[in-house]
Amino acid sequence: MMSREIDAGLSRAPGLDGDNELSSTHREIGMSKDIVTVGDGFWNFRGSFKIGGVIDVGTQSALVRLRSGRFVLLDSYALSRSARRLVSDQTDGGEKLEAVINLHPFHTLHVSTVYQWYPDVAHYGTERHHRLFPDLPWAETCSEDPALHERYGDDFDFTVPRGVDFISADENVHFSSVLAYHAASKTIYSDDTLLYVRLPQVARWFGLGDSVSFHPTLTKALVQRAGAAQDFRTWAGNLIKNWGAAENLCAAHTAALLATENSGASIGDRIASALGRVETTLATHERRYG
Repeated sequence: MMSREIDAGLSRAPGLDGDNELSSTHREIGMSKDIVTVGDGFWNFRGSFKIGGVIDVGTQSALVRLRSGRFVLLDSYALSRSARRLVSDQTDGGEKLEAVINLHPFHTLHVSTVYQWYPDVAHYGTERHHRLFPDLPWAETCSEDPALHERYGDDFDFTVPRGVDFISADENVHFSSVLAYHAASKTIYSDDTLLYVRLPQVARWFGLGDSVSFHPTLTKALVQRAGAAQDFRTWAGNLIKNWGAAENLCAAHTAALLATENSGASIGDRIASALGRVETTLATHERRYG
């Protein structure tokens, strides 16, 4: 799913040399709806992903500044011209970009494109990324491995949902991903596992607001064994406890909920409500598997 900018040759260099009309990052941010400045050092890139070429459910990537002053990209997405300009300006033409960390095993469409843009940085992927793209020079450590989470532990807290398949045998089940919490900006970054739905303004006039929920494929994602539902329940409870200070939520296929726009419950309370709403699903699983 390549954009027109890529087809026109945007893959030539991370610095986008020669694009004089894009000389101001701040001007580009103001003009571009696909760049969300979440907090100091955290930029969320909102992308397009169309089901059947018609229904756009969106996708995402993010540029994050580390405490060291270097940067990482979360997930691979064919960034727009303005987003690539932002990456270039913030990272000194890519010199300060040290890694691309792919967090969702089924988000793979743009992996090769982003590698072509940034071939000199470390590219981390899940086991499925390694399997689908064996010719790419992946970093040895997979995205779901605790060793990687420890390596970036000064900047992120990572977690992998328990009680569910991380890589489902059913390729239509995309529930699980590696979730990341960036404490410096108080931001949760989630691909699929957590969703944020913001209804149009006209719906809000009728008292319908917005909500955080778990991906609807939870029923199919739960491992078919006794104890799986409780494992998921415990994992979600720990997420709420450990990431309760979160003020921003970047969700791939829906939208970003920012502290500046949140007039309702805290993100922690919203996740707790989401957990309550899937209790019937968890209880049904327990009755079936014990």
